Parts: sequence; C-alpha cells; structure tokens
Amino acid sequence: MSTNAADPLVALGGLPGVPDVVDRVRKAVDRVYGHRVMRRRSNEITSEAALRGARGSAALSGADWALEEVRRRTDFGTEHDARTVGAALRLTAEAGQLLSIWRQSPLRVLARLHLVAAADAGDAVGRPRQAGESVDEPLIEGRLPDADEVAGRLEGLSRLIIAGGSAPALVTAAIVHGELLALRPFSSCNGLVARTAERIVLIGSGLDPKAICPAEVGHAELGRAAYAAALDGYVSGTPQGMAAWITHCGKAVELGVRESTAVCEALQRGAA
Repeated sequence: MSTNAADPLVALGGLPGVPDVVDRVRKAVDRVYGHRVMRRRSNEITSEAALRGARGSAALSGADWALEEVRRRTDFGTEHDARTVGAALRLTAEAGQLLSIWRQSPLRVLARLHLVAAADAGDAVGRPRQAGESVDEPLIEGRLPDADEVAGRLEGLSRLIIAGGSAPALVTAAIVHGELLALRPFSSCNGLVARTAERIVLIGSGLDPKAICPAEVGHAELGRAAYAAALDGYVSGTPQGMAAWITHCGKAVELGVRESTAVCEALQRGAA
C-alpha cells in the first residue's frame, strides 16, 4: 500500500471497473430508499439495520452469533465473544453521534471509537499505539506497520477526509476502512473500529443518510476469507488490488441493501 491514502481517490478513473461498481451501488441504495415501507417506518428499518450490522461486524471479529441471540442478550461483559458483540453494538450506536465531528476531526472520532469498543481504562485505550506496543488482532494478518508509519499515515488519512473532494462515498468509505485495517493503529478492536468508520462515511456522505444499508452484513456474508483476500489487494497498492477492495466493499453495501429490503418486505407483509 502506498503511504499516500489519497492515491486511489485521485486515480479513480484508472481503477478498473470501479465507476461501474459505484453506479450499481448508488442505484441499489436508491431502490431501497424508494420502498413504500420507508415512507412510514424508516426508523424501524434503521434500528434493525443497526442490529444486523453490529452482528455482522462482530462475526468478522470472531464472534459469530445468531441474530436472535444478539437481539435477546443483555449481558455482554464477561467472556470474549460476548465482549466482542457488546463492543460492536456500542460502536453502531455511537456512530450516529459522531457524524458532525468526523469531517472536522476524524482522528478524534477514531480515538473515541476505540475507547467505546475497548471499554476499559487501560493506558493504550483511545490513542494510536506507541513504539513497542503489541496489537491484539488475530483475525487480520499481514505486515504490521510501526508506530511512526501509523502516525504518518493516519495524518494523511485525516487530511484527506478534512479536505473532502469529489470522490464517491463508496470509494472514500472503502479507503478509510482498508487503511485502518492495514494500519491496525490501536492495540485492539481495529476491525470493529474500521467497519464503524466505513459506516460513518457512508452515512455522513449522504449515500445512506438513514443508515439502512449495513455494509457489515455484506462483509460477513461474503466471509472472512474473501474479506482477507480483498484486503490483501488494498495493501498491495496496485490498481487491480485497489479496485478489488473497492468492489468488495461495494458488494458488501449491496448485500446490506438486500438485507434491509427483505426487512421492508417482511414489515409490509406484517410478518415483522
């Protein structure tokens, strides 16, 4: 991966197939927003999408619980899987509170997300890792950048977000997601934080303002092996690799759309 996270945004036109993916995702999102149920019960769709998104994110971090188990549980403070599911739920709830801060201070938001996810008072919580500190992220492999590289690339990502630009929301969300996974800037919970940051970009950009298209559902459905393979493409920094990662994220959003469309249909039939 290039140390300049803006490269794929600047070179969007040169990434094979990405404009088509962007267009396809936009049309899919527009279709679910046009569903007749959305006119009357959008809050219910949003709530259900948040629950299903949190379940999907937790599954990718190793806690693959059934949806109904996530729905009924109230205690998330003991064993590892329960803590992971609890962290995913807290992050999904927190994301909507941080939209106004993201474009002005993305690093502050990322620190807050890690604090919410980790939910403890350790010295390494809520800040990027320092030299010599380890990372507890067993499901994400690959070269671990050192603390200096992490700091530099986080600053570059922050400048990119603050500057804005004309890149499609899907592309920006994929780059934020991929960069955080590649860097693993925190001592723990990097995958959960990265997927929440993707959610924040998709919502705050206006692509999915009501948060009804949970990409986390799609990422989980596509599976951890495909997720890791697509991330390898991002880390490679090649046009083909970057396009593969953005395409993977686009498919995840489309699957999130499909999930919420099914919820809309169930509500319309009176079955949910």
